[in-house]
Amino acid sequence: MRAFRAGFALELWIIRSNPDALMPLFTAPLFAIIFMAIVRQSGRPDLESDALMAPVLMTLLWVALQHAGTLMVGDRWQALLEPIIASPTSLASVLLGRIMSLMCFGLLSFFEVWAVGKLVFGVSIPFEHPVELFLTLVCTALAMAGLAVTFSALLVMTRNAYTFTNSTSFPLYLLGGVFVPVAILPDWIQPVSSILFVSWSSDLLRASVNEAPVESFWPRLGMVLLLGTASFAIGRVVLHYVLRRMRASGELAAA
Repeated sequence: MRAFRAGFALELWIIRSNPDALMPLFTAPLFAIIFMAIVRQSGRPDLESDALMAPVLMTLLWVALQHAGTLMVGDRWQALLEPIIASPTSLASVLLGRIMSLMCFGLLSFFEVWAVGKLVFGVSIPFEHPVELFLTLVCTALAMAGLAVTFSALLVMTRNAYTFTNSTSFPLYLLGGVFVPVAILPDWIQPVSSILFVSWSSDLLRASVNEAPVESFWPRLGMVLLLGTASFAIGRVVLHYVLRRMRASGELAAA
C-alpha cells in the first residue's frame, strides 16, 4: 500500500509540473457537443443520455491508453526507469498508484459532460440510479487502471508505443459499446465484446441513467472488476518477464 500511495503522489507532482496528461479533459466537452448535436439532428431525444455518457468512457479509455499506458515508455526515454526499479518497492504497485492518479482526473470528465449538457443543450444526465452510476464509474476507473498496467508493460520496449495506442483506441471504442450498444453489433463479434470489461461498463452506465431498474447489477459489476483484475494480473506477469529481459540485455535506458 505504501508503494501505491508513493506512486499516486509522484504522479500528482508530475502532473502539476507537466499537465499534458490533462488534455483529455479539454476534449471531453467537445465530444459531448458533437454527440449531442448528432442525436438532436437525428431526432432521437431518447439517446441524449447515451450521447453524454459516451465521452466519459472515451476520456477514461484515452487516459488509460495514451497516458497511463505509456508511463514506462516515457520513464525509459528519460532514463528514469533505473532509479524507479532500484527502489525497494513493487514496481507494479507504484505503477498502479500513478495510473490511478491519472484515472481520478479522468473521472472529472463526468462533471464536464454534465455541465455541457445542462448549459449548452439544457439536458442533464438523469440520476435515476445514483448508487449504481457511482459504483460503475469507480469500478470502471479501477478496471481501466488494470488495463493500463498491461499496456504499459507491453509497450515499454517498443519504439512505436503512441502509434500502437492510437490504432488500438477506436477498435476498443467500437467493441466496448462506447458509441453504440454491443447488442446491435453483428452476432459474430459480440462474443469478442463480452471479454472486454468496457462493454460491461458501457451497458451498466446506460442502464444507470435510464428509468427502468438495472437488472443483474451486482453480477454485471462483478464482471467489470473481474476482467479489470485479470488485466492487472496479466500486466504484472508481463512486467516481470519484460524487466527480467531488460536487465539481462542492459536495455533499461536504451533510446
